[in-house]
Amino acid sequence: MSDELEVVDAELVDDDHLPALRNQAQTPAVPEPEDDPDAWLSDQAKEDVQAGIPEQTAAAYKGDMDRFAAWCATVGRRPMPAAPQTVTEYMSYLKRTPRARTGRPYGPATMDRIIASIRSSHRAAGHQPPDTMGARKVVIGYREQLSLAQDPAAQPKKATPADRTVLRIALAELDRTTLSGKRDAALMLLGHALASRGSELVPLNWPGSFKEQPDGGFKVSVYRKKRKLWQTVDVPLDPEPELCAVRAVRALVAALAENDHHQGGLFLRMDRWGYLAPPMRRHGKPIGDTEGRMTTEAASEIVQRSIERTGLPGRWRSHSSRRGFVKSARQAGVDIVQIGRHGGWDDKSKALIGYVDEEDAAGDNNPLAQIGRKATARDQDDD
Repeated sequence: MSDELEVVDAELVDDDHLPALRNQAQTPAVPEPEDDPDAWLSDQAKEDVQAGIPEQTAAAYKGDMDRFAAWCATVGRRPMPAAPQTVTEYMSYLKRTPRARTGRPYGPATMDRIIASIRSSHRAAGHQPPDTMGARKVVIGYREQLSLAQDPAAQPKKATPADRTVLRIALAELDRTTLSGKRDAALMLLGHALASRGSELVPLNWPGSFKEQPDGGFKVSVYRKKRKLWQTVDVPLDPEPELCAVRAVRALVAALAENDHHQGGLFLRMDRWGYLAPPMRRHGKPIGDTEGRMTTEAASEIVQRSIERTGLPGRWRSHSSRRGFVKSARQAGVDIVQIGRHGGWDDKSKALIGYVDEEDAAGDNNPLAQIGRKATARDQDDD
């Protein structure tokens, strides 16, 4: 035991008041959820909660809950409000059950998301989320089991960074004289320059999101979806014209104007021949973006197709441009704080720290490499 005494602020109470205090301590200050007449949400409040969940996340949550409810129906359990044991059983089931599409069970990262989906869906419906300690222990044990077996499923799937070197190779394979080539080049280069997610690129408008600067560059207004805030990012002219996001955007804007598109969405759908795609209809009714704006999934497909064409190995997605910006910046010796603020990361972002750690481990910033350089320089000075 420690020899130090713990000092606690306290108030002296007369003995006459002790019975009342004992009774008060035995009475819960807040009713249990199932007994609380206020533990409900109006339809409007439920909609407001739903509005605070990103669209892609909401879609994933809905799919997770639909599959959870279907499993509950087969085993005779209640999906909502779910008992803690039900969620634990479901995680155990997922760990052992191969999926038809892949022939493998879900990975630990997906199971973590499913647990979050169940808890979030309970909150949105006005229910107390179930205790998921048992379910998380199943996932922790599963992750360790896969890690010891050196199974790739133990590691989260990450997009491969598309830095300037990768972009230079990919753009050399792209026909930038065509409308689709101009669009694809602008998409990849602007994604790298803004360190943006695909979901932050596709909503950009011309000229609304862009402000011309005296130095020839742009100030671009980007909505950082994860942080739910707007950010103005400076994008200057690049000394290498083929890697210049500003020039690529201007080339795309000029090509769109030749196709009678002068304002609105910048990154638009195109048909297989590289022409602006007509509005999509289903049963006679328009679907998709009315301006023909592409989806986030389409932006990822463009990055994937453009880089895979070069034969470079990796997992290429629209997020590759965001990660590639980090790699390019670290190679140029840029401080992590500057990188984070340019790319809209929170100052304490664990994701950014993870990206930087990966780049530093493989580059000149590797601690052992720095030790070796300093030791060599010291030996040369001694000579």
